[in-house]
Parts: sequence; C-alpha cells; structure tokens
Amino acid sequence: MSQKTTLGQVFKTIILPRKKLLLIGLVLIIVSRLASLILPGSSQYLMDDVIAKGDYEMLKVLVAVVGGAIVVQAITSYALTRLLSVEAQHLIAQLRVKVQKKIIQLPINFFDNNKSGALVSRIMSDVEGVRNLVGTGLVQLFGGILTAIISLGLLIRISPMMTLYVLIPVGIFGFISMKAFSYIRPIFRTRGKINAEVTGRLTETLNGIRVIKGFNAEEQEIKTFEAGTMKLYDNVKKSLTSTAIVTSSATFLLGIASTGIMGIGGYMIIHDDLTIGEFLSFTLYLGFMIAPIVQMSNIGSQLTEAFAGLDRTEEIMTMDSEDEISERDIILDQVSGDIKFDQVSFAYEEGKNVIKEVSFEAPKGSVTALVGTSGSGKSTIAGLVASFISPASGQVMIDGKDLSKVTLQSYRMNLGVVLQDDFLFEGTIRENILFPRPDSSESDLINAVNAAHVREFTDRFEDGLDTVIGERGVKLSGGQRQRIAIARAILADPKILILDEATSNLDTESESYIQESLKSLMKGRTTFVIAHRLSTIKQADQILVIEGGQIEESGTHDQLIQKEGRYYELYTYQARI
Repeated sequence: MSQKTTLGQVFKTIILPRKKLLLIGLVLIIVSRLASLILPGSSQYLMDDVIAKGDYEMLKVLVAVVGGAIVVQAITSYALTRLLSVEAQHLIAQLRVKVQKKIIQLPINFFDNNKSGALVSRIMSDVEGVRNLVGTGLVQLFGGILTAIISLGLLIRISPMMTLYVLIPVGIFGFISMKAFSYIRPIFRTRGKINAEVTGRLTETLNGIRVIKGFNAEEQEIKTFEAGTMKLYDNVKKSLTSTAIVTSSATFLLGIASTGIMGIGGYMIIHDDLTIGEFLSFTLYLGFMIAPIVQMSNIGSQLTEAFAGLDRTEEIMTMDSEDEISERDIILDQVSGDIKFDQVSFAYEEGKNVIKEVSFEAPKGSVTALVGTSGSGKSTIAGLVASFISPASGQVMIDGKDLSKVTLQSYRMNLGVVLQDDFLFEGTIRENILFPRPDSSESDLINAVNAAHVREFTDRFEDGLDTVIGERGVKLSGGQRQRIAIARAILADPKILILDEATSNLDTESESYIQESLKSLMKGRTTFVIAHRLSTIKQADQILVIEGGQIEESGTHDQLIQKEGRYYELYTYQARI
C-alpha cells in the first residue's frame, strides 16, 4: 500500500491542533528577526553620522539600541526553542503511542509478513522527523521568509539596481533547491524501508544467537548485516550528494552575487551615488536576506525527511485493524462456550485451501482433541477458534452467533491460549503469570501457581516468584516455561481454552503434574487440544483426525481404536515407539 502525505493532511492533523502554540512561536520569531535587523540598520548611522560627524550622543543611543536588540534576540530564541522543541518531542511520543496502538490491533497475518525489528523501526524512527514540523524548523522557515522579505524591501530602498542584480542568482538557487528536494523525498522514503529491514535482521540475529553459534554461522550473519548497512550507506550517500549540490550552488551563486555587489557598490561610491554607510548597511542586509535562504535549504531537507517518515506512518495508519476488516458489532455479554464449525474453509493463499469445508460441534465444557500429521490443518483450526484468522467461507459460531461479527475484545476476554513455544516476557515469574489479569489478588495468584505446580521449581530459586527470567524466559527450562504459561492460563479463567502441544516440553515427572492441573483447568471449559502425543488425549470427549485439511475420522478414543482406521494407525505407531 502506498500512501503519500499531503500538505493538507499535515496541516489538519499536526499543525491545526497546535495553532496557538505555533502562533506564539511565530510571534517570537518575528520579534527575534526584527531585533536582528537593528544591527545592520544602525551601521549606516554609525558610519555616516556618528563617525563622520563625531556625534557621541548618537553613539550612546546606537550602542544602547543594539545591546537591547541582542538581549531581545537571546530571550526570544530561548523561549522559542524551549516552547516548540518540547512540544515536538511531546508530539513524537504521542505519534509513537498512536502507531504502536494501530500496529498491535492489526491482524495476525500482518505480523506473519513483517519482521518484529522492522516494526520497531516503524514505531520509533519514522515519526522522528515531525520534530521539524512542530519544532523550530517550521517556524524558522516562516521566520526566514519574513526576514528575507523585510531585508529585500530595505535593500530596494538603498539601491534598486544592486538588489535586481542579487535576485538573479537567488532565483536560480531557489529553482535548483526545489528540484533537489523533489528528488530527495523518495530517497528518504526508501531509507526508512532499508533501515527497518536492517533493524529487523539485527533483532532476529540477537534473538537467535544460540542457533547462530550452534551452527558456527557468525561470519554469515556479519556479512548479511554488512550488506544491509552498505545498502543504507548508499542511500544516505545519494541524499548527501543532493544536499551537497544545493549547498555548493548556494555558495557559488551567492558568492557571485557578493562579488558583483562589491564591484557595483565600489563604482557607485566612487561616483557619490552611494555612501559608505549605505554600502555597509546594504552588505549586512544582504547577508540577512541570503542567510535565511541558505538556512531554508537545510530546513527544506529536514521537512522532506519529515514528510517521508509521515508517508510511511500513514501507510500503517490507513490499514484496517482486526475489527475493521469485517463489521464486528455483536458484543458478548455472557459466554457459554458452544463452538460450531459450519462448512468452514480457509486459505493462506488464494485458491489453496488448507481447511476444506470442515464441520463439527464442540459443546460447552467439552474437550475436543485435534490430531493428525504435521501440516494437516490442526493449528489452522485452532487459529480459527482463537479468531486469529477468519474463514474464507462457512461460519465459526460461538453460542449461535457468527464469530466474524463478534467484537474481538468481548470474545477474547473469554479465551485462554497455551502454545507449544509459549511466549514469556522479560521480567519476573510473578509478572508473567499475572499478565492476563494484572489486578488479581495474591490468593488467586497462589492458586494458579499451585495448580500448575510452579512451586515445584520456584521454591529452589532465591527470589521465588520474583525471580527475573530473562528475555523470553531464557533462564528457565522448557518445562518450567510451559508450567508458567499454564499458570497464566489458569489465572485468566477463560471459558474457551486452546492447548497447542501444551505438554510437549515437559519431562515425565512434570507431565504427570501438569496432566492433573490440566484436568482441573479444563473442567467446565470448552477446550481444544492439539497433540502429537496421543496418550495425553484419551479422555477427550471427541477426537478429530485431520488430514489434508478435512476431518477424516471423529469419535472418542475407544471408538476410533475399534474402527482401526487412521487414528488407530497413529496410536499404535506411537505405542511401538
């Protein structure tokens, strides 16, 4: 999706809400720039009146006026920076929160197709450029234009002919700058994408450091990162080259203007058409007109970068969130937990269904086990139950209501998930268990801890439940991480529970503990269990054998064993192993 941010959008969403603040900033910059024009104006009187006529009284007045102007400049400059720079950082913080909120509400397939590191870059880096829109950059742009216009008027008053000569190279410079900035903006947009790619790969490298070292692949990762970094360097080089052209053009053209003024001014002074004071004043005013123009070229580059970042931010903000993809207006007040699949099909790629017209019912409080070979569609069915994905055709029903029409918040409040490689957050064991219900009482926490047999290992830790487990729980064994995940699900107290290989990482002793806790966890809850170890699902109310995206067999363990079909083959094969 490509979305280009327009001036109108920026004005409406960023500038207009801060119009009072920017107006104050504009007043401050006007006062500051007017005060800065006192010095060149007073130089004419210094040369033609004070020095030429020896007027000490006027000298005192000039020194006092110039000194006062400098004080005004200093105060307004401080107020301007303090006021607008702080607001710019506030805006950046707000935009980061806004983008993070939007991204976290996007559907699961968006995260499947984007690296986490790249998304971090989108949230943290892309919005940085707006500091030049609300910060001093935009106001300085207006201030620079104002100063240039006033200086131009004063230059014309002193000498129209010299002013006309100056405007020719200034006009050429303006044309070059406009062309350069239109060329630079796509470069900045591409830079954001490259930066996100490099950041994403770097994040993956650091997260997968054990795999990298295990396969002695450090050199390979170094080369990959180096290639990305050099690609970023090439992009930066292009923008710097364009900026250098603008800067050197300014130096050359404005240098020509200054050289010409020296010749024309000298000629006019010799012929008494211009006083030395007027020439000095003209030269200083010329500097005050040219300096903002050169500064504006730098500000223009910053604003171009800001717009490029906003372009990429706009791409995110215009995407449909999970609730917006389909109209979800049904709010579940009470959930019983009756799940029904009615001719459900689903495809990750168009025309390639991985689930094909699947129909079954899972009554409230029942346990439904999904078994089958890898890639048969078990996890896809679980994903449909969890509302991570929606059917391409058919309906998934919750208590007789179409799940695709139910608000995700009202449904997922009643959902609990324990995955094969469940994610733990950096922090303490206590914080991870409390994650779904941060306001739970200590007694509820202890009940969940005991039910999942977490005490079996936390009692050996010096800090107990307050032990810091490291990123993704790296300091714990697989079985310990799994028990924390199960305790988290117990605390959530869901009506619908999905267990995806929930006991796969447990040793025999841990598994016996967990099997007992899972029985109490599943009691009264509609549970879906995905398991390769078929010995763990003998007590399920129904077992669905999934093959090729379809239900090949269904029934209880005993019924399926008697059939001597696909389930019988899988079970007896595992029993021999």
